[in-house]
Amino acid sequence: VASRVQDVATGSKGDEGSQQRWKEEICRILGEIQAPLSPLLLRLCHWVLPKLLSRLFLSVQLHRAQQEMVLQAARKPNVPLVFVCTHQSQLDVLLLSFLLRSQGIGVPRVTVGTRMSPRLRSLLQSLGGIFLPSAMAQMWSDRDEGLPGAVLDAYVQEVLQRQQPLVIFLEEPLGTPRLSGPARHWLLRVIRALQDGAVPDVLLVPVGITYDVAP
Repeated sequence: VASRVQDVATGSKGDEGSQQRWKEEICRILGEIQAPLSPLLLRLCHWVLPKLLSRLFLSVQLHRAQQEMVLQAARKPNVPLVFVCTHQSQLDVLLLSFLLRSQGIGVPRVTVGTRMSPRLRSLLQSLGGIFLPSAMAQMWSDRDEGLPGAVLDAYVQEVLQRQQPLVIFLEEPLGTPRLSGPARHWLLRVIRALQDGAVPDVLLVPVGITYDVAP
């Protein structure tokens, strides 16, 4: 995939200045997708979220048998976990990230929608949230994705190769229960990673989140 990014960036021969501009554009796109994790914010969230949940809900319940199956799957070498989830509330992002981390699976990379303020976006990126590049956020087709699509392919393949858990929400919260446009883009990247041989296999884990009353 790195060669795919290079092919797009060097599709037409240019001078050294144009190559520098391509590099800057690639870095800008990566900055839209993700930001470095903040250990301080992760620890703070891990401390605050249980207190918040205890105020919002009477209890948070996990299916013990299925939880053990997920933990066993996480121990398989060279097989990254991709969690495909229903989506009923914006709280799902923090809730699922907290649960996976508390079970020792690690800090997941969680796909997040684009409809939010820049400050909230920056905060979620520091906690592991990842976003589609702005040029792709409104795309419904995988045609003509250009450099943003190639960079996103390379990014997802690196996440899978490092065996970082990846969380993909399949639908928009409080919307029609159908595959959303952003989810389609993320799933396509996972399929391409398999087709390109970047990873030998991927373990898809379906996750259902339900609330008595959605917050």
